[in-house]
Amino acid sequence: MNTKTMARAATVSALAAALALGAPLAASAHVRVNPDQAAAGSYATLTFKVPTESATASTVKLEVDLPTDTPFGSVSYQPVPGWSVEVMSSTLATPVTTDDGTVTEAPTKVIWTADAPTGGASAGIAPGEFQLFSVSAGPIPDTGHILLPAHQTYSDGSVVDWADAPAASGAEPENPAPVLYIDDAPPSDGAATPSTGGASVSAGPASGGDGSAVTQGSGVVAAADTTVPVMVAIASLVLAAIALVVAVVALTRRPRGGSRA
Repeated sequence: MNTKTMARAATVSALAAALALGAPLAASAHVRVNPDQAAAGSYATLTFKVPTESATASTVKLEVDLPTDTPFGSVSYQPVPGWSVEVMSSTLATPVTTDDGTVTEAPTKVIWTADAPTGGASAGIAPGEFQLFSVSAGPIPDTGHILLPAHQTYSDGSVVDWADAPAASGAEPENPAPVLYIDDAPPSDGAATPSTGGASVSAGPASGGDGSAVTQGSGVVAAADTTVPVMVAIASLVLAAIALVVAVVALTRRPRGGSRA
């Protein structure tokens, strides 16, 4: 193989490694909920991790839809500096019977809105950044799993709906909704974080269950949510470095005189 061919091969290898590096990181950049498991009857602190995927616009609003067929009895929130929050309640289309009686009204949506910028500071979640939004919800309904569709609004007016249900094949949909697994087992991809036995779930109502703000479980991020992409990224960087070395060696060994290939 001549030096030109070797250099080209090395360049292609470097580009492939770069693409491999970007792919897992982009795939992990979804709105997710942690923990993604909870015990029926418990009160859980659920943290939504919201990254800004746009390169030019900031995230300025997040809306999370709460279940209406198996509603939470109460939802309280943890304040986030620079954001206002509203928990909306609605009359249920179909009343739900629980151990405490018939429920006709329940929390159905939580809305976080970035405050107007002051003092030159930018509003919302800038490109390349993420934010954590936490709520305390319960009692957790006794069901298989519940979807928590999230709607992410950007400063340029675009909206991304993270509302797709899990595919029967197990493949991740294009815009997956955050899912809280209760009686069902979560996908066996290592990303599940059991909620029992951790600080994010309590047997009774969490502090702030009367609608006040809670501080329990703030800033919790599942390690498994980032471990796999980071490992793949490191391996991709190693491959890119090897490809670069091959390219440099090929170019330095190229003969200075004589016929050209």
